[in-house]
Amino acid sequence: MEWLHEAAAETYLPLLRLLGSLENDGIGLHCNLNLSPILLEQLAHPVFLAEFPKYVTRKIVYAREDEAFFTQSGESHYAETARFWKHFFQQTLDHFQSLNGSIIQGFQHFQQAGLIDIITCGATHGYMPLLGTDESVRAQVRTAVQTHLRHFGRYPTGIWIPECGYRPAGFWDYPVLKPEHTHDSSHPAPTQIAPGFNRIGVEQALAESGLRFFFVDTHLIEDSEAVHSPYLSSYSLYKEPPRLPAKPLTETELSRDPRSLYHPYYVEGSAEASRADTGPPTAVFPRDPRTGIQVWSGELGYPGDGNYLDFHKKRWPGGHRYWRVTGSGVDMNDKSPYFPQAAESRIQSHAAHFVQLVLDALADANKNASPDDAPPILCSPFDAELFGHWWFEGPLWLEAVAREIQHHTQHVQLISCNDYLQRFPPQASIEMHEGSWGSEGNNQVWLNSETAWTYTHLYPAELYLREVCTSGSWRDTELGTRIVQQLCRELLLLEASDWQFLITTGAARDYAELRFLTHNDQFTELSSIWQSFEQAGSLNEHQATRLAAIQERDNIFPDVDPSFWITGAKATPPSHPPLHSKSPSA
Repeated sequence: MEWLHEAAAETYLPLLRLLGSLENDGIGLHCNLNLSPILLEQLAHPVFLAEFPKYVTRKIVYAREDEAFFTQSGESHYAETARFWKHFFQQTLDHFQSLNGSIIQGFQHFQQAGLIDIITCGATHGYMPLLGTDESVRAQVRTAVQTHLRHFGRYPTGIWIPECGYRPAGFWDYPVLKPEHTHDSSHPAPTQIAPGFNRIGVEQALAESGLRFFFVDTHLIEDSEAVHSPYLSSYSLYKEPPRLPAKPLTETELSRDPRSLYHPYYVEGSAEASRADTGPPTAVFPRDPRTGIQVWSGELGYPGDGNYLDFHKKRWPGGHRYWRVTGSGVDMNDKSPYFPQAAESRIQSHAAHFVQLVLDALADANKNASPDDAPPILCSPFDAELFGHWWFEGPLWLEAVAREIQHHTQHVQLISCNDYLQRFPPQASIEMHEGSWGSEGNNQVWLNSETAWTYTHLYPAELYLREVCTSGSWRDTELGTRIVQQLCRELLLLEASDWQFLITTGAARDYAELRFLTHNDQFTELSSIWQSFEQAGSLNEHQATRLAAIQERDNIFPDVDPSFWITGAKATPPSHPPLHSKSPSA
């Protein structure tokens, strides 16, 4: 709860305030904002709605106590910073109450105004290259789309695939073996969990659900292979003529042209999906390598500026921060006092520097362009909670970037990926290798010697749930449906890539292992409850009590649909609203 409260107070409400400030001046950020299914469920949860005002009120009280302590101690500057925190959290409380507690509706306003594009993520951030069945990949996507539709009343246009984890179609073997349970001759060694199979690519699951675009890390585009696709010359992504004509690359261009990082591509495989009436092909946008480190890095980037608020040093019990970064490698004991005004003075120069990086990158990308080419687009993706939570001044910096770009509109404009695709469908198609934006660009963060044991539980659970859902008997009774729906929720939670990530990085290993084992134990218990129900047609008192307790504990996705896990089940692409031609943008 504390993590969620911090994110709401320090990131999501400040983002809403900066969007409102820009809107008042006729400026749109036009970003692609991923509000993940789990975050939406959390922000709408009655416990959060009740507890968040209490959390903010505590922060106000602690700020007052800090102010009194520093005033009495003669530390006038720290007392002034305590008043800064008192004002910040009072503003937070007032803002939350003005929204009637609905942060989601706050973002929905800006989406409806056309100022941002809210996209989705995997239902529980499942790492798609390592999920064990096609049905699990599709269910992560389909549940995400279903949840987005329930909260916003419209389908998402795009998706942030967890960890930029991409897998192509092709034959795949399970990467772990069944654990050895005994040492007798009947079980001399571990065995395969299940036979290998030809699996779908990520792009097919996305196209089936009507998702128009996703993002990958730089190296996946650089290492990709350009391919000819017949539909490129005749198929417009939105079945409307683009403002500038799509021009497939020639054989010569394909052989010599390195993949541009400033244009989207169709992903090979989505063409087959479109021909099978699964909706428009899915496009991929590369991550720009130039701008990333400037915003990500606490050592080399803007957040490491000595004037900005230090994240780590806090005063207890209130947890307020009174010190600045000071310098790289400065010991906690040597941190200097934080001056909000000094920090704000650095924001504008950092925003101007960032915009110049963007201008330079786009100018380089446009050097050899012909008049018929689509203008380049630069995608610079970051975790939302970097802005405000990890980097306190981040929202003010984002606003400054948007305002700075207003001075350069003859050269650059802010635009969402969906709007760009509407104007400029991709001009080429590629095949990509498996990979991610994790360490070494592969799967090793999530599958290694420290985490392999988790998959020996996860894969059998995925196979079991597919078998249960495919049988169809859960449909016969309300109680049967309820049991299998909870099995689905537990599997989705078991699939969360966060557990392996936290184990690998050591950031919260004990917590991650506990969460994984808890969901695994509950899945196993629910499996036994289901088997008993199938045999007896009812539950005993203990089973009914346990089902209710697990359901109360893990009550995300109230409309979760077990039919998503039926063998071979696919989504029917939604009918998106018609899109209208717009003028070209730089």
